[in-house]
Amino acid sequence: MPTVAPQPSPAPAPVGIGWRAPHYRELLSSLPAVDFIEVHSENFFGDGGAALALLGQAREHYPVSLHGVGLALGSAEGLDPWHLDHLARLVERVQPVRVSDHASFARVALRGGGPVVHGSDLLPVAFTEASLDLMVEHVQQVQERLRRPILVENLSAYLRWEDDHLAEPEFFNALVRRSGCGLLLDVNNLVVNALNRCASDPTAEACAWVDALDAGVAGEIHLAGYNAAGRLVIDDHGSPVHDTVWPVYRHALRHLGPVPSLIEWDTDLPALDVLLAEAWRARECAE
Repeated sequence: MPTVAPQPSPAPAPVGIGWRAPHYRELLSSLPAVDFIEVHSENFFGDGGAALALLGQAREHYPVSLHGVGLALGSAEGLDPWHLDHLARLVERVQPVRVSDHASFARVALRGGGPVVHGSDLLPVAFTEASLDLMVEHVQQVQERLRRPILVENLSAYLRWEDDHLAEPEFFNALVRRSGCGLLLDVNNLVVNALNRCASDPTAEACAWVDALDAGVAGEIHLAGYNAAGRLVIDDHGSPVHDTVWPVYRHALRHLGPVPSLIEWDTDLPALDVLLAEAWRARECAE
């Protein structure tokens, strides 16, 4: 009888780290075996300088993911042309493996006909059809300017809108389907939101959120630490990934496949070896 050749196992999910200023030179000198690095786009909008030169050196060794915090894709006042122009220039220079930002708003017009200002925060959008239409329009504008699809991240949100009527996974499924973007799935944010809603089982609630996603929507996963010392749980990216989050990550990999995954650590930065240990743990989950 003919035999069926064994099928190769899928490649494990690539795992990267956020590359922040205190680790710039150490990473370039030690070249640890991470699969990619992520930087915050806005930190490299200048015309030159040491940071941009170092990013050019890093790109010789690692794929680079550009992660932004300032596009404000859900703002009714529209996109900031200056910001988009500088992002497009950086994308052209770096040729990143991925470009991402958040499902948030920040640009508002001051009362009395004042100028449009940026709130320098990631404020949550309403999960409504009108908000979805606006987000689709803005994502498509960005993608046309960059000539590539982007990823849009789910937030840790500390307030909700009274007129929310779409489930958050439903909102992202529709955004991906209509705009052609992908989802940057932050599993830490899912757990933070569940904790702040006083869910009886935050891990299970976060896993159910993942289960509601359409196949193929996620282009990257973020892992980070949170701070539960106060009345609200804060997504502060200042500690190791919590035990409540790792099961959600493993569940997401089973549901979504080997999606590139990143360890975010932005405050109270540890030694590079500590950050890398988190990346190795994520890699073990992905194998």
